[in-house]
Amino acid sequence: MTLQQLKYAITIAEKGKLSEAAKVLFISQPSLTNAIKELEKEMNVTIFDRTNKGIVVSKEGEIFLGYARQVLEQANLLTEKYNGKTVERQQFSVSTQHYSFAVNAFVELIKEYGCDKYDFSLRETQTYEILEDVANMKSEIGILYLNDFNEMVIRKVMKSKDLCFTELFVAKPHVFVSKKNPLSNKKSVVFKDLEEYPYLSFEQGEYNSFYYSEEIFSTVEHKKNIRVRDRATLFNLLIGLNGYTLCSGVIDEELNGKDIIAVPLSEEGSMHIGIVTHNKALPSKLGSIYINALKKYANNLKKSDLL
Repeated sequence: MTLQQLKYAITIAEKGKLSEAAKVLFISQPSLTNAIKELEKEMNVTIFDRTNKGIVVSKEGEIFLGYARQVLEQANLLTEKYNGKTVERQQFSVSTQHYSFAVNAFVELIKEYGCDKYDFSLRETQTYEILEDVANMKSEIGILYLNDFNEMVIRKVMKSKDLCFTELFVAKPHVFVSKKNPLSNKKSVVFKDLEEYPYLSFEQGEYNSFYYSEEIFSTVEHKKNIRVRDRATLFNLLIGLNGYTLCSGVIDEELNGKDIIAVPLSEEGSMHIGIVTHNKALPSKLGSIYINALKKYANNLKKSDLL
């Protein structure tokens, strides 16, 4: 196995086609095909499934490529440290629930990194996908919350996937509402206050279990339910339909505007928000920068009156 072979496999996965990967790598398609077959034979793994429509990454291939990305990252760090130069465009990925502070920290990462070439991903996605992404090393870092209700289930999944959770901060339950909503002027609300308003939540796909809900108090029934996939849609519906969602209360006016208000929810409970990492993965330089940025925002939140 060589670093070149790993680079070939990762490029094929990124491009989705052998022909496109061959062009980028300046290698003939037959040579690229042979290199991948030799790698699969040597490592006793099927990285790509061959179909009539082309090739797709197999399930075990996702895991293999996750490790391959880590190996190339460490090789690049060695070259950078001892040769004083970066030989590859740096790659970094985060998978997170929908938190504005995660976006802010991502901005800090890019500013501090400050290089001309990079390929970064910030995936606001479903809870189970976050765990899968970190387990398969598709993302180096995941961000989600634990509470008394979901902790046992999610920690069991993390243990099976060799993941660990590190807490950043603890948030009390809030609701996000439009500035025009009558509830926005209240010092706090209870569930009875919310009954007549549409409840908005993030859809969890195949794993749409109470335990994987991004919103706290997931077992509480609501008369009017709307599920969405992205934050912009949720906020537009909060404003357009006078809806609400359950949340940590952490919001950024620069990112989300001044039309959304966080109101404390008078219910017992807390959200332990933190990062998920793989026990077998060494932290990269980029990962360390991002985690430090997250900790900075967490410390600022602890000093505020939100938590």
